[in-house]
Amino acid sequence: MFQVMKMASEAQNLTILHPRPSSIVAALYTLRDLGADVVILHGPSGCCFKHARLLEEDGVRVLTTALDEAGFVFGGQKPLTQLLKKAQEMFHPRLMAISGTCSSMIIGEDLHQAVVDAGLDIPVLEVEVHAGYRDNTRGVIITLEAARDKGIIDEAEFQRQKTLLEKATEVERLYGAASSEYLAPERGDLKYEAASRLLELIRQGKRGLNILNAKKETAYMFADVTAAVSEVAGSQVDTMANIDDRLGLPKVRRDAQNIARDLSARNVDYKLIGGLDEYPVAGEAVSRLAAGGHYDFAVISGVPHALPMSALQGMEIFSITNGPRQVRPLRDLGHQHVVVELDLHPKTMGVTELVESEFGATLRALAKAKS
Repeated sequence: MFQVMKMASEAQNLTILHPRPSSIVAALYTLRDLGADVVILHGPSGCCFKHARLLEEDGVRVLTTALDEAGFVFGGQKPLTQLLKKAQEMFHPRLMAISGTCSSMIIGEDLHQAVVDAGLDIPVLEVEVHAGYRDNTRGVIITLEAARDKGIIDEAEFQRQKTLLEKATEVERLYGAASSEYLAPERGDLKYEAASRLLELIRQGKRGLNILNAKKETAYMFADVTAAVSEVAGSQVDTMANIDDRLGLPKVRRDAQNIARDLSARNVDYKLIGGLDEYPVAGEAVSRLAAGGHYDFAVISGVPHALPMSALQGMEIFSITNGPRQVRPLRDLGHQHVVVELDLHPKTMGVTELVESEFGATLRALAKAKS
């Protein structure tokens, strides 16, 4: 407890030395979740290259105005207007968006005027964003503000999303990758060793919690861990999942529907603890559902550090994350076993069904070998 309080105190005045997620990237993913068919990055061709290409796996056309040295001096208003027109001719989108970049914001480009000059007959979201914010969630909020102003979402959903983002930021500052000045990446426990220990507890007749608390599309793989634990442990575990398909932006709801479908096909019974965007507040539902029960262990897949330790008192905790820089904070919180699913995010882009996880595959193989 002292260590947790110390981490919370230190987090208030930290200088972060390791790279953090970009607000521009956060804006791009939010535009995808809102249903944008085409997104134009108004900046250099290399800006957010990796994530821009990944988003095309999800069906979003990501284009760039490819600002160069001349553009930095003389501006890129005309190329942006031309690209807006060309994008409509090429892809016939229902919803288009422009995302600012550090370059375009520094030189003061007017995104709105470019949209006016293009004269398109479809809605275009103008996202005035750069990567200079401390918290990447700021890029999400700016995008949602643009969507609200265009009538894509209503005020109630905007306020709901903003509250969740503020909570997510708080979780990362206190217990996540923003909780320390520098966190070295770690690979976590060997999956074989963690799975062997979990299987040992199950064979001993111990009871456990099997919790899916994942963020957006990453749940396609984390849910495979949840399914594997349910398959091996059966009635010895109570399963919970944040896949309420009534909540969230359009793509988030579709992902929740797909995951719920696949879990049901595998005969996994679970209780809902919120939507895929409610991972930072799912701890409240977990605490309520776990109260009064006796559990010896907990398997938490997705964002384990968002769950309060008070809900996991006395349990041996197995945490499955996709963040190499999340290993140390989880160990400091008291999670005994921390497993990292490397390269999870690229593997869950553009999919519509569960993706096999290394930990899930290891657990199934061990259970079969020892049966």
